[in-house]
Amino acid sequence: MPATPPVLVDIKFNPEGVALVLKTAFADRGSINLADPADRTRDLRDVEYALLWKPDADLFKRAPNLKVIFSGGAGVDHIIGMDGLPEIPIVRFVDRSLTTRMSEWVVMQCLMHLRGQYTHDSHQRQREWAKLIAPEAAEVTVGVMGLGILGQDAVAKLRVMGFNVIGWSRSRKQIDGVETFDASEFDSFLARTDILVGLLPLTPETSGFYDAGLFAKLRRNGALGRPVFINAGRGKSQVEADIVSAIRDGTLGGASLDVFEAEPLASDHPLWDLQNVFITPHDAAVSEENALFRHVETQIARFERGEPLQFVVDRAVGY
Repeated sequence: MPATPPVLVDIKFNPEGVALVLKTAFADRGSINLADPADRTRDLRDVEYALLWKPDADLFKRAPNLKVIFSGGAGVDHIIGMDGLPEIPIVRFVDRSLTTRMSEWVVMQCLMHLRGQYTHDSHQRQREWAKLIAPEAAEVTVGVMGLGILGQDAVAKLRVMGFNVIGWSRSRKQIDGVETFDASEFDSFLARTDILVGLLPLTPETSGFYDAGLFAKLRRNGALGRPVFINAGRGKSQVEADIVSAIRDGTLGGASLDVFEAEPLASDHPLWDLQNVFITPHDAAVSEENALFRHVETQIARFERGEPLQFVVDRAVGY
């Protein structure tokens, strides 16, 4: 057994990029990449650290001596609930670049709905010169659901753009200059919201959370006329049939979706054809492999120095 067992990597995205970065990552201990055919049958009993994104179902049976699990992304719902999940720390990925990319996407979507970009695009395709009069950002209230690292950064950048921003989380968060709401004030939060931004993690409580009943509680007399739903959190938190119905019957005036109940989104899904709906293929904030592996190296070093791990998941709440 080597002094420093290799790091186990089982990541189900960008296999070429992962393989390239692994050539130089974990130089002091090496790695086992389960995407590499040469590593698929490796003995994993000595492995102590695992970096995972949607890992194989039998992984924890094959690697029974893990000390820490690292998620390959900001979410951990792909790990929580797996058979055989050991009672060891689970560390989620937090990175400046990932946070910045998410906030850029959120701000872009809010601005596109503010300025009627879908209608402008339609006019351009029809070669129609038709001016629109849009409200100012300050006339529109953006309600951000989920006030963790991603949510708080989005709040700050939306405020820079001039939007009136409020925030909701299960337990109240204190953010300077921002009115925040907790679980007991849910309906009051929705009634104030013109653009709802979903950045909640996926937990049993948030599964199917964004549904017809929620959409009906959003503000209907604001500057946009009808509310807008934006989701870059988790696809299984939304009820897509309800989004489709809400767009068609006017309960929602538009939507921007980066995540879906099943991915990739089926080519015959009705969401593709709805007016004022923007769809992106779950790339609002893609984990960048160099940053991801540096994050894991840093956390392993902390752990082996006896220092507390950062960004450890609270299993009781699921994030």
